[in-house]
Amino acid sequence: MPAPQELAAQKTDHRLGKIVRVLGDHATVVISGTKLAEEIGAGRSEVWRLVQQLRQLGVQITGHPATGYQLQSVPDLLLPEMLSPLVRGTIFGQHIHHFYKIGSTNVAAMEAASEGAPEGSVFVAEQQTAGRGRGGHSWHSAQSDGIYCSVVLRPAMAPADALILSLAAGLAVHVAVREIDLEADIDLKWPNDLLAGGKKFCGILTEMNAEATRVRYLVVGIGINVNQSAFPDDLRTIATSLRLQTNREWSRIELCAALLKSLDREYRNLLTKPDAHDSILRRFEEHSSSVRGRKVRVEENGGFEGISEGLDSRGFLKVHTGDAVRTVLSGTVRLSD
Repeated sequence: MPAPQELAAQKTDHRLGKIVRVLGDHATVVISGTKLAEEIGAGRSEVWRLVQQLRQLGVQITGHPATGYQLQSVPDLLLPEMLSPLVRGTIFGQHIHHFYKIGSTNVAAMEAASEGAPEGSVFVAEQQTAGRGRGGHSWHSAQSDGIYCSVVLRPAMAPADALILSLAAGLAVHVAVREIDLEADIDLKWPNDLLAGGKKFCGILTEMNAEATRVRYLVVGIGINVNQSAFPDDLRTIATSLRLQTNREWSRIELCAALLKSLDREYRNLLTKPDAHDSILRRFEEHSSSVRGRKVRVEENGGFEGISEGLDSRGFLKVHTGDAVRTVLSGTVRLSD
């Protein structure tokens, strides 16, 4: 696990976001180096260094210290200065932490939560070098092609009930994608994957710190393949992206904002509405082709096969093996028909 000082060193300089915001607010004019220096509280030479850093990250800025600077196009970076205004009014609008490169947003979020990070803290990265999935699997995290996001939650619930939040996160992704593209064919795969065209484009990893009867804090990590145009050979047959499925490039900032707003709605409803729990279970089944009436193989305790029979009251998968109905608490579930 990275030490706190390592996380601090990797965190994005907030002045980069300020430069993008100032240039974006005056997109039709050239902004002098002096004006930018005043806005971010730095000298003109420091402005030049930061502009150069933004250019290296793919932000298209013309000009130099003598002539001033102008933003050529709005960058599709998940900077707090660009994301926060879009999620204002949600629990995720106040504490957004951005990294250009990090080992894992979940590791950073869990560490921050252990040190008292408030509920609603968001950790997003342009690239992960050690992205993680469920069951110890890695997550391929190409630079600025996907959304790699982890949020800190502090729900008043028992650890045994925490699965419902993973299912709610899956629904939040489903809603966010469909809000942007109503024609997108999205399938929920229990408990933590989303498929498009039969291939995985999103994975969810929920981790928590809990006592016997209550959750202290919980981190929901969401990885979405957005604009990848290709995958390594070992992933090509099982992974896809929204771009590959829809033949167009997506705005990551738009999708990330839609995701956080959707997740905020699901979470608030779960905490405040008596029927929200049952609603999550019902909607998950409605949007999943595999949780009911499909032949599945469960790779757990030596493995077994059966027909999926929906979710139980806690959100665990029920599988009829021929002589009994077994409840799947963990393990990988694969379609076998």
